[in-house]
Amino acid sequence: MTTTTTRVGIVGYGNIARGAEIALQAADDMELVAIFSRRSGITSASGTPVFTMDQIPSFQDKIDVMILCGGSANDLMEQGLEIGRYFHVIDSFDTHAKIEEHFTGMDRVAKAAGKVALISMGWDPGLFSLMRLLGEAALPHGKNYTFWGRGISQGHSNAIRRIAGVADAKQYTVPKEEYLERARNGEMSDFTAQESHLRECYVVLEDGADQARVENEIRHLKNYFEGYETEIHFISQEELDRDHAAMPHGGFVLRVGETQPQEAQVIEYNLRLASNPNFTSSVIVAYTRALMRMAAEGKNGCITIFDVPPAYLLAKSPEEIRHLL
Repeated sequence: MTTTTTRVGIVGYGNIARGAEIALQAADDMELVAIFSRRSGITSASGTPVFTMDQIPSFQDKIDVMILCGGSANDLMEQGLEIGRYFHVIDSFDTHAKIEEHFTGMDRVAKAAGKVALISMGWDPGLFSLMRLLGEAALPHGKNYTFWGRGISQGHSNAIRRIAGVADAKQYTVPKEEYLERARNGEMSDFTAQESHLRECYVVLEDGADQARVENEIRHLKNYFEGYETEIHFISQEELDRDHAAMPHGGFVLRVGETQPQEAQVIEYNLRLASNPNFTSSVIVAYTRALMRMAAEGKNGCITIFDVPPAYLLAKSPEEIRHLL
């Protein structure tokens, strides 16, 4: 299948960005042109040139789409509105409670610029969102259940690191087994995500930081820890580097429903990830391809995974894709 090479830029150079850099090297129909970072002195693993954030507008004739790799807590809502004025953009915004607000802002900016903005891409929100939609479509009389982990949440870890006095942190989301088994057994209960998950935090403090204040801020961080059973462990940087260097994750989406009374049906979808950021980035790169195909057809404005034709994810012909049926 003949395709046009998409010129890609990456904004930020954290875990998601480095994962996108790896994924783009495996995509023959995409070219990584530049990386933009707030930090100085950055050298990319692929040798891609690294520029400052204020140079982004000057790349309008050199880059087609920007992959925004900042954090949801403080970066993406602001960066998307600015960068979406110049480029097609895709992000991994994962603060579920603010997705509608983020969508509204990005839709306004993207339509004014004649661009496409694909938000909240990854595996949750992202692939898990699609599984929830498919489950509800197939079993309209039922309930969705999502369990995350056990694994490191990048967004939650980043939110902790943003707290004054925190030098470094990792946060594990842990599903409570009793609730997972209840869903697998076809029980339609009204338990919440807060009830069915534990959050484990491993935090390194800066010298002189007030431990009690940091702990209180973590526990009351809205949209992240408030309402959850949360364990907070203060450890040294050496312990964090030694025991929590890997970034595994995963989880389960279940739809429990009935096709007729007393005829229980259970759909289960699960992921087991050795590297959360590398997998998330692989999904983002696949959807970057789809975004550009939709842009070529004249689409503009903000979209989500629900708006993307699945066939647009692959750099293959329709005939080749039909072999997957």
